[in-house]
Amino acid sequence: MSQQKTKSKAKTKTGSASRKKSKKSLKNNNLVKKSSVRKTVAKIAKVAKPRVAVRNSPIHGRGVFAVNTIAKGARILEYTGERMSHAEADRRYGDVHESSSHTMLFAATDKVVIDATKRGGPARWINHSCAPNCEANEEDGRVFIDAIRPIKPGQELSYDYNLVLEERHTPKLKREHPCHCGMPKCRGTLLGSKR
Repeated sequence: MSQQKTKSKAKTKTGSASRKKSKKSLKNNNLVKKSSVRKTVAKIAKVAKPRVAVRNSPIHGRGVFAVNTIAKGARILEYTGERMSHAEADRRYGDVHESSSHTMLFAATDKVVIDATKRGGPARWINHSCAPNCEANEEDGRVFIDAIRPIKPGQELSYDYNLVLEERHTPKLKREHPCHCGMPKCRGTLLGSKR
């Protein structure tokens, strides 16, 4: 009887060892695959160049410039920052912006404003142009900057701010929000049509 027990234990041990071995080899295969994927991603990350850079702009202050060619339709950046209500934005900045047209607030929806002065990314430096190469698109309360035509390395990214204020857009108000894009068909103001 002791021989029988020894044989059955040996069988169990052998069967168990082969199962462990096959499991172990499967795990090792997966690790190798994941490891090679990680190595590939790491190589791409090292090789991948940034698409844009923030530099001094001939249009106004700082600007965002293409480092590599950007294709028409490409999603370039997300406009990021602290999210707040319109009422909170008015409370914080109403007095400050009374005398200045410079702002880093973006109305993402009827309820949400993105304040890029807080935790904002490079998209906050994109300047206005009356002949832009980008546009701002809202999706699910987020704002993305997409290319509307091909952009060559060294070109400054821009979109039409098309600001619309509650009050009438008088000549005085238009002068208070000047455009510096320098395009042949520049309308001279950041303000857009109320229609």
